[in-house]
Amino acid sequence: MNALAAPAASVRTAALAEAVIAHDEELPGEYGDSHDAAAITESSMSNSTRSRVVVVIPAHNESEGITETVTALSRQTRRPDEVLVVSDNSTDNTVDLAEIAGAHVTETVGNSYKKAGALNQALSTVLPQLQEDDFVLVQDADSVLDPEFIESALSRLTADDRLGAVGGVFRGQDGGGFVGHLQRNEYARYARDVRRLKGKCLVVTGTAAVFRVSTLQHVRSARLSGEIPVGDGHGGIYDTTVLTEDNEISFALMHLGYKILSPKGCTLTTEVMPTWRELWNQRLRWKRGAIENCVQYGLTRVTAPYWGRQLVTILGILVTVAYLATIVWPLVAYGTPNVQPFWLALTGVFAVERIITLRDRGPVRQMLAGTLYELPFDIFLQVCHGKAYLDSAMNRERSW
Repeated sequence: MNALAAPAASVRTAALAEAVIAHDEELPGEYGDSHDAAAITESSMSNSTRSRVVVVIPAHNESEGITETVTALSRQTRRPDEVLVVSDNSTDNTVDLAEIAGAHVTETVGNSYKKAGALNQALSTVLPQLQEDDFVLVQDADSVLDPEFIESALSRLTADDRLGAVGGVFRGQDGGGFVGHLQRNEYARYARDVRRLKGKCLVVTGTAAVFRVSTLQHVRSARLSGEIPVGDGHGGIYDTTVLTEDNEISFALMHLGYKILSPKGCTLTTEVMPTWRELWNQRLRWKRGAIENCVQYGLTRVTAPYWGRQLVTILGILVTVAYLATIVWPLVAYGTPNVQPFWLALTGVFAVERIITLRDRGPVRQMLAGTLYELPFDIFLQVCHGKAYLDSAMNRERSW
């Protein structure tokens, strides 16, 4: 990776799909009529001997996109057996829209741990009703799966017992103006990297991930025994003490001997942050969460490459500062630019890299990328990363 590029943080849950309020008249009741999480699997458990797929979707005020998120599941080539939307302190009409779209709906009780807490409440009820060879798909409420997602994930999981989870490869939804455009470019580059690595990924992204029930049960027992961080202390699958629960559960799986994968067939569309402020908050949380997950697990065989990426990020920040200093200082001191041949050559390499890695976005966007108009975005992300390191070092208060 070029030193001027913002080194990719472990990419995890982004979100979304454009809100679709209209829905198919046949959808209500499609996944059953019960609205109780405890009853989610009872109606059809005895009707089939095949492995079952239950989708769990945590949602907080997701009325804008929840309809399309749920209805997209009915278009899967391997349709899920049940869909459960877990409404966490929602104050809009998320619950009503999810029910109309055909999902079961349950609401959290006394949850103050956001997404991780909502998932733990739901899974504590759902998992005991499933068999070890059944599957759970955990999906963000603002992500929309492509039709072959579940089928592709199951084919991978059933072929390899040591595969602990299969995650998604995501595109950015439309909208968000220029900042949305930059994120779509960023996600396209990440998808290219994952594809070139044949699905090898840094994290099982929270946008959508499929697990075997037996794997989640293993995570629970390992937390209770202290083999991995205890999380909420009560055997919750997700660690409620961290900022990035998807990154942490990826670490947990790998420390338990599992592999993780994001195969090319598991694609989806997810939300982009519509403003610079929201993007800043999101990436600050992602980056600080990734740093603190590394500290949480220490230096191990699993975390060593992640520690290495932190060092690369720091190096990237330092190189960028040096690069900008060679441009700004001559202007301030002498009133004229003075670009050194080394930095000029490095800029040329960076421009070529920007073009090549954006092939998925088409030739026009590729050529535009060669103008380096994205450089301010890379600097923005590096400033965000720098603040994450500073906040972690100074143990500043964390915020979601």
